[in-house]
Amino acid sequence: QVQLVESGGGLVQTGDSLRLSCAASGRTSSTAVMGWFRQAPGKEREFVAALTWAENHVYFGDFVQGRFSVSSDKTKNTLYLQMNNLTPEDTAHYYCALGLPRRYYESMRAQSRYDYWGQGTQVIVSS
Repeated sequence: QVQLVESGGGLVQTGDSLRLSCAASGRTSSTAVMGWFRQAPGKEREFVAALTWAENHVYFGDFVQGRFSVSSDKTKNTLYLQMNNLTPEDTAHYYCALGLPRRYYESMRAQSRYDYWGQGTQVIVSS
């Protein structure tokens, strides 16, 4: 089993920055990818970013447009999401997810690619 704990959310103003953290614990030795998703009220959960754990390949959702970056500290099994120039449209509950290896290709942007999910952290951006 794997446990994921997100932190770093909060209330900020338009144009501000936030850094979210996701600490993984448990059986993390087989981690293939870690990612971030978000869900705004009344909307479906959408892909934000992902990082493949061995290759360090990075993927972003189309809406990011260079504002976010993702990084990791593998000594701490922690994934970070740096979010800059936030807007009210970024208001959502942000979830961390971890995916194990697959024998077949599955998009890093798909929720089904991930096996474990955290409880999330709330981000509210005021105008």
